[in-house]
Amino acid sequence: MSAMDDVALQGETAALPAPCSRIPVEHADFVRQIMDRVGDKWTLMVLATLQDGRMRYTELLRAIPGISQRMLSRTLSQLHQDGLITRTAYAEVPPRVEYALAPLSDSLIGIVVSLIDWAITHHDEIRRHRARVETADAR
Repeated sequence: MSAMDDVALQGETAALPAPCSRIPVEHADFVRQIMDRVGDKWTLMVLATLQDGRMRYTELLRAIPGISQRMLSRTLSQLHQDGLITRTAYAEVPPRVEYALAPLSDSLIGIVVSLIDWAITHHDEIRRHRARVETADAR
């Protein structure tokens, strides 16, 4: 590189490669599986609900609008399997189980909450866009 090139590049930052291009080919399938998991609507809702602390199954079921018992059980199991939440069972009668965010979720929870907040904030605008497109398609 010449001295002129050095001067031309001063003050400029090189663009990072696009995120998808940084995925090693041998990891691509697994990375897509992770994205499917953390991008799932119920995963987002469960993680966001657990941000305030430990909760029992029935508390989660009541706190997440529209989730079925089956989907909550499945989502909790998958999140526990991936290390995103902890599951603590207490030897009591009746048995008590609590769920909480695991340390692995610390760097994810802010993103999850931001995404949900974004969806809430832009709900009406997106609904209007969809209606406009549906109306135009019906013509």
